Amino acid sequence: MPDRDLRSGDPLPETSDARGRRRAAFLRDLHEAEQLRARVQPRRARAARRRHVHRMRTFRW
Repeated sequence: MPDRDLRSGDPLPETSDARGRRRAAFLRDLHEAEQLRARVQPRRARAARRRHVHRMRTFRW
């Protein structure tokens, strides 16, 4: 989000450590949300896993 940095007037770019920490927190939250969704809606989660597996099998590298 470079636009946000320019608007806020902060001349220092974000460090890679800070970005990594922010990304790790986001991925943790995302994984937690996926687990919750799988518990709350098991049929939909199973179907989503099957679709994902199918996409991975048919994906061309």
